[in-house]
Amino acid sequence: MTLLTVWREDAPETPALRTEDAEEIAVVLKELGVRFEQWPLRDLPDKVTQDEVLDAYRERIDAVSSSEGYVLVDVVQMQPSDDPSWPETVRASREKFLDEHTHDDDEDRFFAKGSGVFYLHVDGKVHAVFCEAGDLLSVPGGTTHWFDMGTAPDYVSVRFFHDDDGWVGNFTGSGISRSFPTYDQLAAGR
Repeated sequence: MTLLTVWREDAPETPALRTEDAEEIAVVLKELGVRFEQWPLRDLPDKVTQDEVLDAYRERIDAVSSSEGYVLVDVVQMQPSDDPSWPETVRASREKFLDEHTHDDDEDRFFAKGSGVFYLHVDGKVHAVFCEAGDLLSVPGGTTHWFDMGTAPDYVSVRFFHDDDGWVGNFTGSGISRSFPTYDQLAAGR
């Protein structure tokens, strides 16, 4: 179940709001210009290919791409592996997204499997959206945020882009992301 936790930016130890109510989450996020939807889940194999994910959600992906003008859609998979380089891959990927940043483009993600937390730093507050399978989150370009996949990531997400450049982050240099509960801490508190 999706979880939204909101803190004042100067009070990371005291949540001002904590809810798993999808309708309330959608209302709160809409006030920030963020779209939140929940799509029905499709059966996917444990080790799924990009094509299998895109085919399973083709109708909804095409609808979002058409309505929002997206030209590139891809799939990111961070699933446990026996590959000896897996721990370093996880560490490097997690560190990259943990730093606060913005994008010129919107950041739209649909979680086909697993979970991750988007932290939105807007108007003196931090909104942590613990997304799970079935969740679509659309973060407008220019929104200050960061993402935590946890220390043992296991997710598959569809990404939407307005151009072929894909993911391009503009890092703020702020250390605020280190002050708030991590994915692992939020997951443990559920």
